[in-house]
This record gives sequence, C-alpha cells and structure tokens, in this order.
Amino acid sequence: IMSQNLGQYGYLPPPDPRTSRLQTKEGIEKAIRVMQRFGGVPETGILDEKTLKLMSAPRCSLPDIVGSEDMLKKKRRKRYALSGLKWHKTELTWSVHNYPSSATSPQMNSRLVDDILTYALKAWSDAAPLRFQRVSSESGGVPAGGDIRVSFASLLHDDGYPFDGEGGTLAHAFFPSRDEVGGDTHFDDHERWSFRDINTEADDYLFTVAVHEFGHALGLSHSSTDPSIMRPYYQGPVEDMLTYQLAMDDKMAIQQLYGLRDDKSPDKPDLPRLPSPPPNQDWMSSGGFDAVANIRGEVFFFRGDEFWRTKRDGSLISLNPARIRNFWMGLPSGSYKIDAVYERKADSRIVFFIGSQYWVFKDTEVMSGYPKPLSDWGMKTKKGQPVDKVEAAFIWDHNGKTYLFSGGEYWRFSEVRRDGQVSRQLDAGFPRDSSVWKGVPTDMDDITSWGEGDTYFFKDDLYWVVKRGRLDNEEVTPKSIGVDWLRCPSPTATPAPPNPRNRQDCSCSLRDSAAPVGGSLFLFSLYNLVCVCVRVCACV
Repeated sequence: IMSQNLGQYGYLPPPDPRTSRLQTKEGIEKAIRVMQRFGGVPETGILDEKTLKLMSAPRCSLPDIVGSEDMLKKKRRKRYALSGLKWHKTELTWSVHNYPSSATSPQMNSRLVDDILTYALKAWSDAAPLRFQRVSSESGGVPAGGDIRVSFASLLHDDGYPFDGEGGTLAHAFFPSRDEVGGDTHFDDHERWSFRDINTEADDYLFTVAVHEFGHALGLSHSSTDPSIMRPYYQGPVEDMLTYQLAMDDKMAIQQLYGLRDDKSPDKPDLPRLPSPPPNQDWMSSGGFDAVANIRGEVFFFRGDEFWRTKRDGSLISLNPARIRNFWMGLPSGSYKIDAVYERKADSRIVFFIGSQYWVFKDTEVMSGYPKPLSDWGMKTKKGQPVDKVEAAFIWDHNGKTYLFSGGEYWRFSEVRRDGQVSRQLDAGFPRDSSVWKGVPTDMDDITSWGEGDTYFFKDDLYWVVKRGRLDNEEVTPKSIGVDWLRCPSPTATPAPPNPRNRQDCSCSLRDSAAPVGGSLFLFSLYNLVCVCVRVCACV
C-alpha cells in the first residue's frame, strides 16, 4: 500500500514488469523524504506518525511531478514548479458542466458555486494579465465548451484519475493542451463541499481547492514551498476570498508563464456579491472562548476545535475559523478544549495546556517527548493540592515573567534559555490570590499581553485592559470582544455591567444586534463576521 501511494503521486517510478524488480530500500527512503518535503513535515525517510497522518490528509489527486533526484539534490526548497505547458493566449473561457449533489453538499446551490469559482479565477487574474469569460450552456441543455471546464464527478469518471469517495483526494485538473481534457477541472462529488458554514463539519472549502486546481489548469505543477496554494496537501480555508491574494511564490509562478499585469489592462467585470453565511443562533448565544493567545504578533481566539486570528491592525485573517488539528498536528484528536496557550519568550516555542497535560510546539510541529504531565511545573495550591488544570497563561511584558492561573490563584515562573535549552523556575512566594489583579475577574477564561505592554483579561463575551503593568485599576471598564476584536456590528446600547468577581455573582441575558441592509462590499464583508461574533453580556 505504501509503495502504491508513493508511486501514485510520482515519488516512485513504476515497477519494471519485464524483470519483476522490487523497489529498493534506498529508493523508498528517498521517495518518503520527497513526500515529506512536499507535505511540510520533518524529512526522516521513515513512516513515522506525522508521515502516516500526512498520507491520509486531503490532497489533490494529480502526481507531484518533480523528480526525486532533483528535489533531493537541492537543500533549498524549489520556489515554484511549472508543468512546461501553458495557454498561448490570455483571454480564456470557462464553463460549469454540473454542480455538487444536494445530498452531500446541500449549501452549494448553482449560483453560489458559480460565484465561488469566479473569485477563485480572480485570484490568478489579479496576479497576471489573464481574463476569464464565463460561457453558458448551449440551447437544448448541451453543456458549454470553453478552455476550462468544471464538473463534479465521483469514483470512475473516464479521465484516468478516479476519485476515492469522501476524504482522501478531493479534486484534480489537467494542464493546458489541445487535447479534449486540457484545462478540465474535476471535483469529487462525494465530498461535503462548504462555504462560510460553521454548522457543518466539512473541511472541504470549495474556494481553497478551486484556486489550487485552477493553478493546474493554467500550467502550474505542485510546489513544496510554504506558503503556496499549490502544495499538494490542502491546508484548509484561506482568508476571506473577497480580498484573497496569492502568496509571492504563486504570483512569481503564474507571471513566469503569462507575464506581469499591465496597469492599462481593461477594467474587470463586476464581481458577484456573495450571500451572508447562515446564522447559527446556538453558537452566537453561547459566547466566550476557551483560550486567547498572542502568537507571533497575532491574537488567536480558540474555541472547541477551531480558532480565529486577528492581525496587529485588528483585522480578521479569515471570516471562517480554521481547524486546530490542521494547524498544530500533534494535539489530541477527538473532543477536547484548549485551556490555555502562550508563546514562550525564551525560545518562541508555543505551549498548549489541555487538562492535566501540556504540549510544546516549534511553530506548528510538536516537540519530541510531548505531551508531558502538568505536574512537571510543580504547582500546588495554598492548601497543598497539586494543580490539575491551567485556566490562563501569559507572559507579562512588565517583567518578562510567565504567569499561570488556576482556581483563583496564580503562579509566576522565570524561564531562561541556556545552551539551547529552556530552564523553568517557580518563583518564591507563590501561589498568590488572583484578586491581586484589581478590577478584573478572578476566574478569567484567559489572559494575554498586547500592544504597548497592556494586559488583556478575557471572560465570557467581555474583556478588561490593565494598563502597562498597573495592579491598582479598581475601575476597569469591560468591553465587547465581538465588537472590538472580531469587528462585529455594535449592539444596542446597554448599561455597563458591574465587575463579576466570581461566576455566581451575576446572571446574563443576551441582546442581538441588528443586521445591516445593503451597503458596499466592504460593509457586506464586515457583516459576514456575524458568524463569528459574540454578544455583549449584560449582568443584572
């Protein structure tokens, strides 16, 4: 099965039927290394846990093209890959022969699919002097032609690249040519295709996959570069497709084939206006996040098995949440919630706390030997009981120390890097009562530092700001996470809630905000954030 998988995607040459010669151990090891390079996992040459998980990840069903010897000779990753084929024109036509089955993708009506594909093509025409013209079906229901023909098919569909049912390979496209299949782009109809729908468990975001496959239809091969939309293994949803732009490598690749855009190019046709996402009242009314963290200068909001990211300027990176398991491979699968996260100042490693264990990541890769027990931190309550859960974690910019909170108490640690290793020391005199931090809840959901050394405390739908190391803020006004961090519409004015020192001190009622009607694409885009908004909680 392993050799079949490696051969299917071009990592191993086909066996010689004349000699019945088997693949060599060295050849298989080299092939595994190349696959690992394309998948962005450590190049060990063995089928370790990360590689096995990679082999089952959703991907494009086309081979990865680049020869193994060429890849292994180059320590630097190939910047981009060209198939050697291109269209010898820049005005291309496209059509849709059929649409996803309503049984597997009920959200994806024909108009929505057309709009998503339009924006996927726009990603490429924004970077190169390409123009795409949609052609409709001919009279009598005869499917339209065109250079790029899109269809949704399943299993065997007469092109030599059968699909495999739900999961696995999601789509494929053919390079430009005069052949009948040149430019054809096929999506697996057994997949549960989705768009801005937080009610579904589907990971198959049509826009992301369509941008990748249209890259093939224009002449690009798979790339091992990160980030690149042309990596063979799909990376989950990208940022808002209304404003999506290709990574630099992908721009360079398409410009190598078709040249640079001319500022004097004709104006683009009007783009379709996308529908708002379906509301999820249960999600909107529940409020709060499991964990909040400042990682690499971005604020991450974790909830369930998903997360959102905001840039330094406060804008959301994507309207859609991303799956935690697709980003940080190595965290436990199944039903769990992240209790706390922080980026370690000593070495920029990312530390996750889940229950009585913790994980340390280098970027998105878990470090060897993790998870480890929380008892390694040596935390005990004032009553002498071991701490079995961390509720909040952050590094205070005021002194560079690491703080962990649990059960109304907190501990302070000094973390120092020596000889490539980080040592951790629990400071004397701890734990202390969380009430030392004046004006904020003692049972917060999480804490993070941000901006000019300010500390942000998050609880349910609200957050509090402690300015620049001060602990004497008796009156700190709580603010809305949804409005200030997730760019939701401002709710109807309500009296400011008192400071909830403990959970039992207040009860809450929720007030929905009115949805805007009409407006520009910009305002429309902001309204779409309603799917990730939380509502202000008025304590009475």
